[in-house]
Amino acid sequence: MQWYFVASLLTVLTSSQGILTTLSQSNGKYTYDYATVPFLAEVFKLAVSSFLLWRECRASPSTRMTTDWKTVRLYPIPSIIYLIHNNVQFATLVFVDTSTYQIMGNLKIVTTGILFRLFLKRKLSNLQWMAIVLLAVGTTTSQVKGCGEASCDSLFSAPLQGYMLGILSACLSALAGVYTEFLMKKNNDSLYWQNVQLYTFGAIFNMARLLLDDFRGGFENGPWWQRLFNGYTITTWLVVLNLGSTGLLVSWLMKYADNIVKVYSTSMAMLLTMLLSVYLFNFKPTLQLFLGITICMMSLHMYFAPPTMLVDIPATLKTAPENLKEVTVDRKTDS
Repeated sequence: MQWYFVASLLTVLTSSQGILTTLSQSNGKYTYDYATVPFLAEVFKLAVSSFLLWRECRASPSTRMTTDWKTVRLYPIPSIIYLIHNNVQFATLVFVDTSTYQIMGNLKIVTTGILFRLFLKRKLSNLQWMAIVLLAVGTTTSQVKGCGEASCDSLFSAPLQGYMLGILSACLSALAGVYTEFLMKKNNDSLYWQNVQLYTFGAIFNMARLLLDDFRGGFENGPWWQRLFNGYTITTWLVVLNLGSTGLLVSWLMKYADNIVKVYSTSMAMLLTMLLSVYLFNFKPTLQLFLGITICMMSLHMYFAPPTMLVDIPATLKTAPENLKEVTVDRKTDS
């Protein structure tokens, strides 16, 4: 399977994620406990990965699976980072509005590139660094509202704590992605075995979160497993299926491509969501949106296109015609 096909599919699924989540609401509210959606998505990914691992083991008994504790103990770390990241997100939204948070979230594009270079030792060319910065600029441009609107002033009016937490959130998001890629490429283990380990811990941490919510609420609505499917509709199940499928595609990209491909996929998905919202939710397109799309497309071409397509390199002329023969000249000196 080619990476660009997986990346394109990830873009489509990610762009539909927000739309499906919005459609799953009733009168602007969730009729279900939205905390159960990530848990069920983790269970779905675990079930699919377990089935694929079983098939792979039947087809090839020599499937590589590292089971020593020194390796297995590394797999809860991405879940821990994401858990911290989710709490930082809530803390950030205390100090800044949603629009400012979304714009600051684009910092993870640049921080992913930096951590990609520092921890994975992957060298990027100057053109690729420029492309990554352009991608961040493009996504930010598409999200900035008109300067005549009140929210434009709020972008620079948040307290310092909000900006610091926003930067921390972007760094944690990038760190989780880069660390996951490190895990997936650390050895030649089966992708499905690695997924089983990741999603087992993911399901455990999400279950712990549901249990913690019950304790905080004093079990007012009963334990989480009794209301697990309350309020679920077909659209809600599509959200779970979408979230689980995107996770499986991301793990494939982490194993066989890299984090930068994932960043481009998710960034393009955000722009595609905005375009689809024009037709589905009467979202009014802005000049900033079209400028952002243009900049992102330039960035996409700049990062993945061969250098010969971006820079005019003159053809080297080989001066070795066959009709020329070597001539030796004897110089005589007068005595």
